[in-house]
Amino acid sequence: MCANPLDNRSRGSGGGSVLRAPRSALRKPGGSDSGLCHPCRMNADDLRALRRARDLMDREYAQPLNVPVLARSALMSVSHFSRQFHAAYGETPYSYLMTRRIERAKALLRRGDLSVTEVCHRVGCTSLGSFSARFTELVGESPSAYRARSHEASAAVPPCMAMRLSRVVRISRIGEAQAPGPA
Repeated sequence: MCANPLDNRSRGSGGGSVLRAPRSALRKPGGSDSGLCHPCRMNADDLRALRRARDLMDREYAQPLNVPVLARSALMSVSHFSRQFHAAYGETPYSYLMTRRIERAKALLRRGDLSVTEVCHRVGCTSLGSFSARFTELVGESPSAYRARSHEASAAVPPCMAMRLSRVVRISRIGEAQAPGPA
């Protein structure tokens, strides 16, 4: 899988630009291809379609979105959309959507005027248990604890910086922080 699908731009025969990764990035350590139908090669139209789906998630995060709905918005099959989204942004569509929901939940919880259950439903989650588990996994503390602690220090930070500073950082399975994908 490519680290960056925008490496080594070249023109395809179809007139649209094709984005390719170096040949060495196309192989798994064992020597086989990564399993994608066109490993690390996306045309500009596919990237626009993926961006359209990502924008839909950013805009409509509180709606009941699922991968088939997102794939339809990108005019792709579900499996192709999932593979291409992961290749382009480094995380699955569901993971991206949940990260956005948790970021919005953090902002609502900092305000302090809503209960955890109300925040859960406002960001589009239907199960309080799943929301709390995912929040704790991504933030490192429960939604109740996050809501209860003081956020006075962040009140003086401009909103544009607060959003960047409060971005959810994923913890990998081996315990190291991973930087979030492209914004």
